[in-house]
Amino acid sequence: MRHLKTVGLGLTAALALTLTACGQGSATKDAAAPEGKSVVRYMNFSSNDGHEKDLTAIVNAFQTANPNITVQVETVPYADYFTKLQTSVAGGTAADAFELNYENFVTYAKNGSLAELKDVDTAAYKKSLVDAFDDGGKQYGVPESFSNVVLFYNKALFKKAGVAEPTDAWTWKDEQAAAAKLTDKGAKVWGDYQPVSYNEFYKVLAQNGGEFLNADRTEATFNSPAGVEAAKFLIDKVGKTMPTEADGAGTPDFDSKLFKSGKLAMWHTGIWMFSAMAEAPFDWDVVVEPGNTKKASAMFVNGLVVSAASKNADAAQKWVTFLASSDDTTKTRLATSWELPPVADEAKLAPYLDQKKPANRKAVFSALEATVLPPVIERQQEMQDLVTAELTSAAAGRKPVEKALADAQTKVNGLLKK
Repeated sequence: MRHLKTVGLGLTAALALTLTACGQGSATKDAAAPEGKSVVRYMNFSSNDGHEKDLTAIVNAFQTANPNITVQVETVPYADYFTKLQTSVAGGTAADAFELNYENFVTYAKNGSLAELKDVDTAAYKKSLVDAFDDGGKQYGVPESFSNVVLFYNKALFKKAGVAEPTDAWTWKDEQAAAAKLTDKGAKVWGDYQPVSYNEFYKVLAQNGGEFLNADRTEATFNSPAGVEAAKFLIDKVGKTMPTEADGAGTPDFDSKLFKSGKLAMWHTGIWMFSAMAEAPFDWDVVVEPGNTKKASAMFVNGLVVSAASKNADAAQKWVTFLASSDDTTKTRLATSWELPPVADEAKLAPYLDQKKPANRKAVFSALEATVLPPVIERQQEMQDLVTAELTSAAAGRKPVEKALADAQTKVNGLLKK
């Protein structure tokens, strides 16, 4: 998932932050619980660096509603979080409840570290979000927050070129045709920007009906006719309707600067860029990304889980349910722009939907109706890097797309066998 910015704090500093954040009713893991109360130790990363007080407010609301439960919070920077979590789980000292992004959830659900949650009200959440934490028909977590990717577009450039604005019904062909008309290399205006990378490839693969891995994640399957067509959809844009590396593509903030300068008509990127584009000097909006044989939007989701070793599992589940879906949490998240709550009731999301820019914020939630989650293997980062490297090589003309995809699949299968 797209995470909040972290800072280079060591663990000691992180615990100091926790002490400060928990001063209004929650406590660190070492504080004694009041007599007669259940204690839920909760470890997280997402409140670090700016949202500690917001988490404290939610803890206080929960403890008011559940006076027999005390929540003890430990906040750890994202950079240190999963090392600390792995050590605590292995050592039998894991918190009763903790936060996981989807990619790590898959690993912990498979290795038996998580408790199955009981009687989860799945209707309280957007379906694709709660389904992400279902493993083998068992609910091992609930969604906490999400972000996703949509298609940004510059309305002024569309109007100037006399091109109809994109709709949710658009396909790849519609996007390609519009991008060609909107590209004006003489004026250094580009029709489209979609990075040639692992993150974009697994998404367009799904949009074309392909699968990245087989069902049990033991073999890569993306080197297929659907995969080749998806890779070519990305790569064929380069130098035609999209900037090349020589133009600056791939450098930090290149795409956001290009769009904000009014030189980019369409941009595949995340909803986390809404605030950064709020002051753009032209009218812009968003739609659900086009698909080919079907829709498939990239979704990044954090979840809340209960440790299989917890002695307070019932109380821990009450806490994670409250943190995921209570009105107190929803209001706090929306008021502080602390990612988006996963609740199904869109009436509760009015403060977000009613904002003026972009006008079509409804697309953020429409995109959740057809999503694709990241493929997950044990050696995740290596897989992502090598797939991106092969696609980049094809985009630069160093090898044919078919060869790049075949080489990438061979390398991914090598990682799966190690």
